[in-house]
Amino acid sequence: MSERSPAPGGLELVEALVNTLDLETGADALDTGEGRARLGLTEEDVPAARGLRESLRAALLAHAGHPPHRPVTPLGELLAAAPLVVTVDPADGSAALAPAGEGSLTARVAAAVAQALVAGTWSRFKACEAADCHWAYYDRSPAGRGRWCSMQVCGARAKMRRYRAKES
Repeated sequence: MSERSPAPGGLELVEALVNTLDLETGADALDTGEGRARLGLTEEDVPAARGLRESLRAALLAHAGHPPHRPVTPLGELLAAAPLVVTVDPADGSAALAPAGEGSLTARVAAAVAQALVAGTWSRFKACEAADCHWAYYDRSPAGRGRWCSMQVCGARAKMRRYRAKES
């Protein structure tokens, strides 16, 4: 739904996962082979991916100051089971967290969250406050107080609802 540029770094993976579900239409990209392939998932991976997606959405709503959209497993519990390793680049000595072994989706997400935390970008990663949207987006506003994934769609709808409520 958003016309915003993708989230920085590994958060692009997290954004892609959260935005696999269009709440307005109910379309879920994880129901399609193409949608699963983009995230490196099999059909057997889908239930866990959906649980991870909704836990991420709840965390992103919290970043925007909103309660969870529904009861979910806390994100920390899901990520605690993700095997990560510290890698060190021999050329420049830089270190990073990376998924261990094959790199399950949960481990890749955990690595992306850890990198975003270190980079200071995690708290600006939010979910749209529109109840029929909750699309993930990276808030690039100067003050970090963005509320909608799209000012032209979700923001305009919210402002129109407020205006009509005043007129009634």
